[in-house]
Amino acid sequence: MTIIAYYVALLLVGDIVAVFLCLWIEKFWPTASMPIFIGLYFLILWVAWLVAVRLTEPPTERKPAQ
Repeated sequence: MTIIAYYVALLLVGDIVAVFLCLWIEKFWPTASMPIFIGLYFLILWVAWLVAVRLTEPPTERKPAQ
């Protein structure tokens, strides 16, 4: 359940950043803001999952060197 909470939180933060970034881009290059947003959206989905998995994976035990 923790992984879902991390994933949703990371998605919300990433999407908010993407929206404001694309609103800023729209002032200078209106035709590019939508493709950039769609690319960022799918990138955020993928990266948020990788980060959520990394944050919730159990710590590994190190064996002493022999």
